[in-house]
Amino acid sequence: QVQLVESGGGLVQPGGSLRLSCEAYGINGDRYTIGWFREPPGMGREGRTGVSCISPTDESTYYAKDLEGRFIISRDKENGRVYLQMNNLNAEDTAVYYCAVDFDYYTCSPFFFISPDSWGQGTQVTVSA
Repeated sequence: QVQLVESGGGLVQPGGSLRLSCEAYGINGDRYTIGWFREPPGMGREGRTGVSCISPTDESTYYAKDLEGRFIISRDKENGRVYLQMNNLNAEDTAVYYCAVDFDYYTCSPFFFISPDSWGQGTQVTVSA
């Protein structure tokens, strides 16, 4: 059974940075895509949108519009952890951030954001002065 555990969220001032981490359990091999979604406050699951993904298969990455350049996704090949470095944060970045994995896609693309197979429990990121 796949389990995803996020960490690294918290309260940060506008302009600050945070690094989120996702640790995956129960995944064998490298044929999957893993990434991040976020759900702004009060939006519910319907408001959850894709942020970024990365593929261990071909190391491709993808970012939602307007996030590339501020957000950087990476993966540690040694321990398999996936990181989301978030810089120059603003209030609109406030959300619960979820890690997700999809075993149908081996290359990172917008298709990853359609319907991942497994989700983590989420980590809260609050950007406020």
